[in-house]
Amino acid sequence: MILGNLICFVRHILCYIWVFPLCMAAQNLVPPIHNYKVFDYNAASQNWGLATDDFGGLFVANNMGLLYFNGEQWQLYKLPNNTIIRSVAYINGKIYTGSYEEFGYWTKNEVGRLVYTSLTHLIDNNVFTSEEFWEIIPYNDKIVFRSFFKIYIYDHTKIEVVQPNAVIMDLALYKDKLVVASDSKGLFWLEDSTLQPWKDQDFFANNIIVDLVVLADGGLLIGTKLNGCYLLKNEVLTPWDDTVNRELKLHQLNKMIYLSTGKIAFGTIKNGIYLYDITKKSIERLNRETGLQNNTVLSLLQYQEDLWVGLDNGIDRIQLNAPITYYTDYSGIVGTVYDMATHNGQLFLGSNTGVYTFIENKLQFIEDSQGHVWDLEVLDGDLLVGHNTGTFKVAKGMFEKITSYAGGYQFIKVPQEKNIFLQGTYNGITKYKKNTKGIWEVTRVAGLDFPVKQFCFENNEVLWVAHPYRGLYRIKINADFDAILKMKEFTTNEIPNNYNIKLYNIKNQIVIQSEGKWHKYDPILDKIKAFSEFNPYQNKELLLADGAHFWFIDNEATDELIYTDLKQDSLVILLSTQMRKRLAPEAENIIKQNDSLYYFTLGDGFIKINLNTFKGYLHNVALPTPSLEFFKDEHKMYPLNTDIFKIPNKAAQDITIQVAVPSLLRPGYYYELLGAKDQSAFVHEGTLNFQNLPHGDYLLRVSTVGINNEISPPYILQFKITPPWYLSTVSLIAYALLCIGIILAVRRYNRLKLNRKHNELKRQMERDQEERLLKLEKEKMAKEVRSKQKELTSTAMNVAKKNELILELKGLLLVNKEKFSNQQRYRSFIKKLDHSINDDEDWRNFEINFKELHEDFFEKLLDKYKGLTPKDLKLCAYLKMNLSSKEIAPLMGITTRGVEIHRYRLRKKLGIDGSENISNFLITFK
Repeated sequence: MILGNLICFVRHILCYIWVFPLCMAAQNLVPPIHNYKVFDYNAASQNWGLATDDFGGLFVANNMGLLYFNGEQWQLYKLPNNTIIRSVAYINGKIYTGSYEEFGYWTKNEVGRLVYTSLTHLIDNNVFTSEEFWEIIPYNDKIVFRSFFKIYIYDHTKIEVVQPNAVIMDLALYKDKLVVASDSKGLFWLEDSTLQPWKDQDFFANNIIVDLVVLADGGLLIGTKLNGCYLLKNEVLTPWDDTVNRELKLHQLNKMIYLSTGKIAFGTIKNGIYLYDITKKSIERLNRETGLQNNTVLSLLQYQEDLWVGLDNGIDRIQLNAPITYYTDYSGIVGTVYDMATHNGQLFLGSNTGVYTFIENKLQFIEDSQGHVWDLEVLDGDLLVGHNTGTFKVAKGMFEKITSYAGGYQFIKVPQEKNIFLQGTYNGITKYKKNTKGIWEVTRVAGLDFPVKQFCFENNEVLWVAHPYRGLYRIKINADFDAILKMKEFTTNEIPNNYNIKLYNIKNQIVIQSEGKWHKYDPILDKIKAFSEFNPYQNKELLLADGAHFWFIDNEATDELIYTDLKQDSLVILLSTQMRKRLAPEAENIIKQNDSLYYFTLGDGFIKINLNTFKGYLHNVALPTPSLEFFKDEHKMYPLNTDIFKIPNKAAQDITIQVAVPSLLRPGYYYELLGAKDQSAFVHEGTLNFQNLPHGDYLLRVSTVGINNEISPPYILQFKITPPWYLSTVSLIAYALLCIGIILAVRRYNRLKLNRKHNELKRQMERDQEERLLKLEKEKMAKEVRSKQKELTSTAMNVAKKNELILELKGLLLVNKEKFSNQQRYRSFIKKLDHSINDDEDWRNFEINFKELHEDFFEKLLDKYKGLTPKDLKLCAYLKMNLSSKEIAPLMGITTRGVEIHRYRLRKKLGIDGSENISNFLITFK
């Protein structure tokens, strides 16, 4: 017993140690705070002053110089002397800054970069006494610069110097007068270039004034360093609300600003910002614990619905009147929130570390609830907790165990039953029924022993159960809801995948999600088929089916939170990068509090979404058109007042265009590029980069995309990429001239070729004509030769016949010699016959005709064979005519035998061997 009490005591002590830090955490549902860290803007940590231009572009007085943020990019501009900038103000299009012994203004040049102009040269006969300029305000048509020791009034032509006999802490315009606050001498009014003291200066004898703010009701709020605030109204000075003053006295006031919401923001040195609602007299605290980077506030500025905060370490942007507010557990003790519930007007959180609630606006741990909480449900007036060690009831701050069945995932009500509920657990399903004494009776549903994380009723007899790893089951349950009668398992042939199936009963239909695809069960066909109503929401998680509306989240593509009725009523919330990082994948949950308020669980807290406020915010806020910040190619930046940007082709491989909407926090953009190459896309940043665009004319439209995917009117710019040098106008003219030249050259070439061809054809025709003539001539000559040959042959044959006849006569005479009486006459007669045979006249005629046919034959023959005799030449002529020995014999007046002997001798002289025909040799001799 003693040991048990000791263990109980130790457990209570440990719980007290666990809970104690949480008792200090307030339920600050703070507006979204976006942190710009030092490494985001790449400058010094301290930020002394803030200003915005007409479009919301932010200018920051930083230790390293002037910071400019256009909503997309931070840029640092340093002064010529590299000194700290202590103050900044945007007045009539110029950015005025104050530094150490230096003040002036900045303006944008033609390419959008800031250029500094100093004003100190306008001060006559002035010597700076180590002055720094901490404040700049417009006064009538003048600009007032304040150091701790002097006031400098710039009227755009000269500078007037006012030097009071006190340290100047602040300036303000109040009732058209310039109010000057000193460190210990109180308030002064500037009149006719002199300072007039306020009547009751003793009031500020021990108070150091740090800031002055004019209120909407005409009062002047005076903030002191350590004694809170005072209100000057109707010439009467009274202490400000003591609730605020207690905090300000404790944490040292530094800056004040009156907000358009009717609240006053007090920036302190030690505890961040206090937002004081004058009407409700309530205070909101924004400090390091609630999302500020630093508790020391150096500067404050409101632009539209944003409160900019310059800190001792960083810059923060607070969205005022935001429809979304955050609770963040910066201690890390709460862990990931899995579910939330409101019971008896009290908000409860279930996380992986236990159950928490808010008591008097402070987070409290429910004792003994440590462990993983899966589910919080209000059933029949009780708050039940599905815990990894069992199911518990939270009552009067106590954690009472109902059952030890581990892992209470989900409660669902049994249809048509008043107080019977089923719960999915680590080992099946349990039945809960409340008896007449208000006690929950819990029993196991027999026949099911696997983990049940998701299940739903088809009707009061049929239950659908999703196994986390094995698949999907359709179960028939008994009338007492405590035993399984029949179970059908769906295979992968009927559903895409058995792993991580999601189950829902939507409008009395069983809806299934598997692998991001939506399906439904058709009870008539007993078949699972595609669920066409959810086709637009493939690969999106359904977080809550809220009657006719549904909440989806897109975890993969665009990080959208969608609220829709699947028809016309649709709201898209684009999750910021900060919010996206805080989600717990597969553990996102939306809890409905009423028709307008919803809670969204995070890995380190929760979000509260007011739908009515959100819709009103979207309706009242018009999306601004983006503005052009810069346009540059690979080599230079272009003047922004250009109608059409003309880019040389060699510099167009990389074109960067930046547009921005400084008034919005991380807007999206949609662009359309029309031209030689068309592009369009939704992007998260306003810096657009186009690479390797072909030459031509382009039209670029860029629109702002709001949190509801609404698109603003586009910003339109035109640019032209000039052709490459080889496609330039000069080149094209050269190409045209070259083409004309080529055409002329080709024509000339063709003409020359045609002439050449014509001449060639002419020559060919002439040659052909000549050849034909030659052929005819040749044929004629051949005919003549043949005729001459015939004539020669005929002549030769006639001579041969004549000689043969003479020889025959001679032979007869020789035979009949004795018959001649007169021998003298006989011999004369024989002599005449011999003379007729050897008649030179016949030979000469033959020789003339032969030479006509065979020109130079004898000369060539004699030239080659010099020993030939006239008789040899005669024989050669006869042989060339292809005459036989028998035919030659009469011509030469010798016998055939004599011709053969002569032929033999001629062969020897010609050097012809016996195998070669001498007639062929002489016929072919040339």
